[in-house]
Amino acid sequence: MSSMSHPPVAQQRDTADEVILGVDTHKDVHVAAAVNIHGVLLDSRSFPTTAEGYQAMLNWAIALGPIRRAGVEGTHSYGAALTRHLLTAGIGVIEVNQPDKAHRRRRGKTDAIDAEAAARAVLSGRATALAKAGDGHVERIRLFKLAKASATKSRAQAINQLKAVLVGVDPALRDSMTGLSNPKLIRRCADLDPGQPDTPTAAAAYTLGLTRFDGHSRSGAGRSREDVQHHGEHG
Repeated sequence: MSSMSHPPVAQQRDTADEVILGVDTHKDVHVAAAVNIHGVLLDSRSFPTTAEGYQAMLNWAIALGPIRRAGVEGTHSYGAALTRHLLTAGIGVIEVNQPDKAHRRRRGKTDAIDAEAAARAVLSGRATALAKAGDGHVERIRLFKLAKASATKSRAQAINQLKAVLVGVDPALRDSMTGLSNPKLIRRCADLDPGQPDTPTAAAAYTLGLTRFDGHSRSGAGRSREDVQHHGEHG
């Protein structure tokens, strides 16, 4: 995404005026706009979502005037890392919701306009919710739960795949696994030694044996659950 810039209107602002930063966040590029306390748009520009980009944004904004507050969209998603960077720099970060559809229809939709709207939401007092740094106990628990959910989903997919293979295998092999609980079924499959998969039955046994990776998923889910419980008890 190419850099966007509006000529600064330095002649319209007092250099002592506070400047409000607004940021429209995205995966690869954040677009920032700066508005002074009189509502004058000073400049808008795009920055990469890297540590260097975050600092370049902050340096750019500070050059326009004193920065104490920033309105940021998506402080828990695309804007999370930027939020931490700004908070570390002593800038108060306000969570800003995306403009509603009616507002977008009236003003048009560009990233620069959304960034300006974020700054104006802070300036007008419409946005007041302080963003959290996302680097404490609650964030750790969120990440552990995310890992647990991912591991649990992978395990369920592996078990479903295993059972789908069992439906069509040789009856002798299938019957030896009938009625087993999921953990026992997984262990039974992991213990299979099919040799060369040169017949349909051997190929099926070989495929079932590959489900040993589900054991790793199960262990991952267990670790995630234990981490959540441990940090919940000792946070």
